[in-house]
Amino acid sequence: TRARVPVRALLTAVHMHDARLGWAVGHDAAVLRTDDGGATWRLVHHAPEMHLPLLDVWFRDAEAGFAVGAFGLFLASADGGESWTCRNRCDEAEEPPLLLTPGNDWADDFHLNAIAPASGGRVYLAGEAGALYRSDDDGATWRALSSPYHGAWFAALATDADTVLVAGLRGHLFRSADAGLSWAQVATGTTATLAGAARSEAGAIVVAGLAGAVFVSRDGGHSVEARSLPTRQGLSGALAVPGGGVVLLGESGISPLPGVA
Repeated sequence: TRARVPVRALLTAVHMHDARLGWAVGHDAAVLRTDDGGATWRLVHHAPEMHLPLLDVWFRDAEAGFAVGAFGLFLASADGGESWTCRNRCDEAEEPPLLLTPGNDWADDFHLNAIAPASGGRVYLAGEAGALYRSDDDGATWRALSSPYHGAWFAALATDADTVLVAGLRGHLFRSADAGLSWAQVATGTTATLAGAARSEAGAIVVAGLAGAVFVSRDGGHSVEARSLPTRQGLSGALAVPGGGVVLLGESGISPLPGVA
């Protein structure tokens, strides 16, 4: 069922805290909130004058969360998204610096594309030009990580506090088992852009991308095997669903991925 929303802007990401409470973000720095499982939505932030899209959103609980977007844009909320504080890429940003790593700059010239929450307060963030960051305090402050690739990352997935996968341009997929300090490349055999990743309740990892590229890992991301789909239409994401399984999101809409529990 398609929901009506109170804004005419491209929406780019959704995060559900539980079956009823969630947030969506998109262009014009738009943030929407639902309290009824997506049946209806309220506009809680909209700044078209910024001319910047938000590209991902995550909340650690029902109150505290953040959203990221183009050219290092970073918004934070402490009241369930009812109000937002601009932490970066805005004139009114007066909070302490986001980045703790000496000698590194926040990604002001690049887009921040994907948030990967882990456990124990750890969160990973991936973006353009190989931008990778790690937070150990639920996103309050960040440390820059050395990237194994300097193209764009479009997807990130953490399986525990120390293990994270990042995926992006030209089929690049890397895995770290030490909280982003070192990386090992995972062979995909494709040059298609990888745009989304998800982990099923049973632990299967799915990575999806353009030209119908789909890869499944059953060993925690050490290796992947390609899956064939009926079409080669582009996929923009993957989503684990309650009860097991993963659905693929793309040009053809939403479809379940067979054989993944």
